[in-house]
Amino acid sequence: MTSQTHTGPTAHFSEVAVIPEPGDNCAVASRTLDAGTMIIDKDRRFPLAHRVMEGHRFVVALVTAGEPLLSWNTPFATALRDLRPGDYVCTRPVLDALSSREVPGLPAEPSAQNVPLDPYRLDETRLLIGDQVPPVEQPRTFSGFARSNGTVGTRNHVVIVGVTSRSGAFATELAKRLADRHPATDGFDGVVAVAHTEAGEDTRPNNADFVLAVLAGTLVHPNIGAVLLVDEPGAVLTSKDINFFMQAHGYPAVIAPCATFNRHGGFEDDLAEAAATVESWLPGVTSAVRTEQPVSQLKIALQCGGSDAFSGLSANPLAGAVGREVIRNGGIACLAETDELIAAEGYVLKNVRSVDVARRFLAAVQSFKERVSWHGHTTEDNPSGGNIYRGLVNISLKSLGAARKLDRAVRLDDVINYGELFPRPGYVFMDSPGNDLESVAGQVASGSNLIFFTTGNGSITNFPFVPTLKFVTTTRRYQLLSHEMDVNAGRYLDGEDFDRLTSETFEQTLRVASGERTAGELAGHSQVSIWRNWKQTGPRQGISITIDGRLNRRLDELPADERDAELPGLPLTVDLELPEAPAQTIRLYRAERGHAPEQTALVLPTSLCSGQIAARLAEQAAAEDWTAGRTTRAVALPHTEGCGVSAGANVVTFARTMVGYLAHPNVRLALLLEHGCEKTHNDFFRQELIAAELDPERFGWASIQLDGGIEASGQRVRDWFSTRALGLAVPDREDRPLGDLSIAIDARGPVSDVVGRTFARIGGWIVRAGGTVVVPATSGLLSNAGFLAALGFRAGGIRPTIAHGQRPARPGWHVMRMPTTDWLETATGLGATGAQSALVHVVGGTLPGHRFLPVLQVSTDRDTAAAHAADLDATLDPSIDEAAAEGLRVVADAASGRIRPKADRSGNVGFQLTRGLLGASM
Repeated sequence: MTSQTHTGPTAHFSEVAVIPEPGDNCAVASRTLDAGTMIIDKDRRFPLAHRVMEGHRFVVALVTAGEPLLSWNTPFATALRDLRPGDYVCTRPVLDALSSREVPGLPAEPSAQNVPLDPYRLDETRLLIGDQVPPVEQPRTFSGFARSNGTVGTRNHVVIVGVTSRSGAFATELAKRLADRHPATDGFDGVVAVAHTEAGEDTRPNNADFVLAVLAGTLVHPNIGAVLLVDEPGAVLTSKDINFFMQAHGYPAVIAPCATFNRHGGFEDDLAEAAATVESWLPGVTSAVRTEQPVSQLKIALQCGGSDAFSGLSANPLAGAVGREVIRNGGIACLAETDELIAAEGYVLKNVRSVDVARRFLAAVQSFKERVSWHGHTTEDNPSGGNIYRGLVNISLKSLGAARKLDRAVRLDDVINYGELFPRPGYVFMDSPGNDLESVAGQVASGSNLIFFTTGNGSITNFPFVPTLKFVTTTRRYQLLSHEMDVNAGRYLDGEDFDRLTSETFEQTLRVASGERTAGELAGHSQVSIWRNWKQTGPRQGISITIDGRLNRRLDELPADERDAELPGLPLTVDLELPEAPAQTIRLYRAERGHAPEQTALVLPTSLCSGQIAARLAEQAAAEDWTAGRTTRAVALPHTEGCGVSAGANVVTFARTMVGYLAHPNVRLALLLEHGCEKTHNDFFRQELIAAELDPERFGWASIQLDGGIEASGQRVRDWFSTRALGLAVPDREDRPLGDLSIAIDARGPVSDVVGRTFARIGGWIVRAGGTVVVPATSGLLSNAGFLAALGFRAGGIRPTIAHGQRPARPGWHVMRMPTTDWLETATGLGATGAQSALVHVVGGTLPGHRFLPVLQVSTDRDTAAAHAADLDATLDPSIDEAAAEGLRVVADAASGRIRPKADRSGNVGFQLTRGLLGASM
């Protein structure tokens, strides 16, 4: 109450705020409210002490210092001082996050602190072992694809599966070409790829069973009309491993036409051979017809991403209610994202089928906590920048809202592992990370044939062969992104009847299951990400988390290689005797700083969710020449990072790598495209650029969510490149010395003494002329006696001079720290160092190229040359003199634009970011 005359704005409580449940002492602002706004709530009035952003909470009852702040009658924070109605609820991490985005009107000090995430204590004597919701009297039907094993698909796709990341580029290119030749029809939904980032290293990954579960689930999925598995020579996982996994875990027989294609020849020849196999199946696949099927055959994946404070008030309850109706019809609804249910265990376990189900759920939570603790993290790392910006200020609030995808009337029936097949109808929880895409892949592998994706910010992600219905939380956000969203759950907040909205959405679900296209399908983009590998397999001194949730040691106290700290960047001191370099004509473009082989237009997605849109925009920019000849090509770098992953060292590496590409001399124009709700949003990168002493005004900025969707943000991107290009001259090449080059060198497969000495000589010529040569720490060259002897080192005597993706401080010989043996992760790190191309010796097969870094593949091995001549950029003579001269010529020709790597020309390219030693999915 206040007796002072109020001259500022006033607002009725019911029009500007929502209380999640009666008894809560905090309300959620349904629109941004300025400081001083007088809130009128029936017979009382109180002013807001500070600006309260939409989705953020303010106090509605007196709370004394030390008392809990409540939402859904559950503590999510503790008052740091006595709080009065109208006080803004904010913690120190929230103030820091919002200040970094230059949000105005924030208080100087926090009013609350997060509640400790104490382990949930299960009282089995009070556990409700109840009934499931009663079945409907008249079960409904939908029109689906009946399979011979009794399952039913909601779609009918041909799928090309890259078994590991090594075959991902091949699978993607094959699916793209086949989709162009064989577009979707009424009974055929097209050819798509399942290409992912996993199992690309030289040893079996810790997440191998997760990878195999997703691929096994794909083979038996009812939305698959036919499937081709693509194996790559030398991969640590193959289709045989999938077969062994399926036998060991009792999978049903694969009923769709299925074959394995083993890569064995040139990329183009292999594409033609694999295409012929797939095309032989198409008459049978495309003849499939939909028939009426019971709703008991629907299996709904319940997923959320880009959540906000209204997710638990509108979209999640609505998705849960529709899932309830599917269960009443005999179907399945599946909840996931383990770390996003921590602090909501009591609600999830309100009604369970058995004590064992409750125990298994809590065991999954505990296992997840332990795994991330091995990497130095807690689940408090989970909320993304978009979550915090939109009011989900800690994991407690995020979990309490996420759990509302489990309807109050519904019983938890089963708990399954990641990607494990559904055991029976009912409500199922699947163990998975909070990373949306990684979690969805597991739910699909378990058998989900429809996805409900709830979002507050407006996430646009889709899965290749399972339709995604997107539920958005507020009408305002739905209107902003109407072309990307399917269901406006905000209508409930606007006053519409919840039961009527549930019925309407259930009917929409049946139409989509029967073939009606979702917004995501109409937009035509999708991606797959499997629960990514983790490096630590148990507690380690100085890294694991203590019981109170704090790090045993600060990040800056960990060993430099574990936190990937930057190194001085000074070159190796090398004693190398060299003959004169063969004369080479090198013609480079004048760049903003020095000279470079290319002048690209770069569209850089700030996170995984904007990656596919960035790739499409780069293709359009190239096809339509948005820069009117002022750039030599357009490039996008889609990836899997920036959200749904732990903080700390891996974010440091990620940011350094991304900034390395923005600052690369081969880049003439660059624009950052954010999804809008990620951890590493545009404001994050503005700060990173300033820290790197780069002017943010040099770059373009666009946001899929905040600019109004895919089409609107795409137009913004087009306009920026077109406008900026007007002030630039058409680039022209000029003669330059060898010392202007910066290259990477590597060797994959056995490395002979000749190869080692050859590469030492090529690199030596460039360094002697004043250039830079970077070798990854995992390269076979660094264990080759010939290479080491040529440089004057003993085995094990070379240490990294730069961190992963770090730009050298001075030209010369450098070794880049490399936490994995994955080739694409290696190439991505090398490109970020400023390398203009990579010269790689290969034996036994060729590698995928890189989206940005030209990868020149050569070999002295006769068998490799005979089998893969079509993909090699040069076959080197077995003599050092001839091989070194030819290798240098290839580098010079590529730098001068006289040749283009064959992998680039064929579309056999990729891009992948490392998570280092301490990254973990969350």
